[in-house]
Amino acid sequence: MLPLQHQMAVTLPSATDDFKAHNPFSRTPVYLSSIEDKVEIMQSLQLPKKITLRGSDGKSYIMMCKPKDDLRKDCRLMEFNNFVNRLLLRDPESRKQDLHIRTYAVVPLNEECGLIEWIENLNGLRQILHQLYKDSGKYMPAQELKQNMCKKDVALATKRDVYLNKLVPRHPPVFGTWFLRTFPDPQAWLRARLAYCRTTAVMSMVGYILGLGDRHGENVLFDASCGDTVHVDFNCLFNKGESFDYPERVPFRLTHNMVAAMGPTGHEGIYRKACEVTMRVMREEREALMSLLHPFIHDPLVEWSRGNKSARTTGEINNEKAQMHVTNIEHRLSGQIRSKARGLNQPLSVEGQVNSLIDEATSIDNLCQMYIGWAAYM
Repeated sequence: MLPLQHQMAVTLPSATDDFKAHNPFSRTPVYLSSIEDKVEIMQSLQLPKKITLRGSDGKSYIMMCKPKDDLRKDCRLMEFNNFVNRLLLRDPESRKQDLHIRTYAVVPLNEECGLIEWIENLNGLRQILHQLYKDSGKYMPAQELKQNMCKKDVALATKRDVYLNKLVPRHPPVFGTWFLRTFPDPQAWLRARLAYCRTTAVMSMVGYILGLGDRHGENVLFDASCGDTVHVDFNCLFNKGESFDYPERVPFRLTHNMVAAMGPTGHEGIYRKACEVTMRVMREEREALMSLLHPFIHDPLVEWSRGNKSARTTGEINNEKAQMHVTNIEHRLSGQIRSKARGLNQPLSVEGQVNSLIDEATSIDNLCQMYIGWAAYM
């Protein structure tokens, strides 16, 4: 059977259904008929392959074969995201705003490779902005960017000066132009911008709770058919970005291009409201969410849980580092913000927590210290 998300989605019987006759996989399964000879090699670091599978229904389905990458975390996170989607669908306010995460099938084959379902019409943020800057004559080549890269030990005032006076002026907010070009019909444009704001908000909150990092321009994609934000590459989890050579200092990506594309109110309108609804739903359902994350502590297959093999119970690994990460997630789901100066603060309201996170994500002091490849100036 082809590993497509809609084929692997399980449906539960309703109260009026016959439980014995219910089929949890109601769709007619599509099986692999053949594999096309043509293979496209993508131009990224690991050189993933794009293959076309012919299904038993006569249609073509595209998959990406990703080598030299452990996709087990991505697979686990897709399960978590699907569960969050179910929680959002149950909540009336969330359902009214159509809050959801765009998910896709991830099939690990072993610890070093796997298959990822290909989603059509996706464009990377970096690709979009580079094209817009080239069209407007403001594109900054890589060599010039490298010359403006500050070393880690440079004073904060110098980093602020370079960011505000050299990088940002050469990268004005142009992302909104992509929506105007892609969705020329006014109604389609409005629907796309609403979808963009809401899906960005949901993934911002979920990414913060999970400590998701490495949100550079290639890992944040946008659907040219509806405006949805789609995140890929979930390998940098549990605040792993804080241990990079250039530590990540923002909870999620909310740069000036992304804010400007949200409309005149920026992050104060639809985006903030969607963030608050998403955070409220997750905090109300934190016990259910933690039940999905606790297995990380005892999972011997998770890469970062191999560190401490001294404590074993029933053949499973009890990793202190994993326990620490899960505890941090519990703190976030209770509204506690960690401060470097004072440690954990008193729990905040949903609105206060969202406001604090948006302030962190848009702080100039935080953005100017990010690695140049993360492109905080775009």
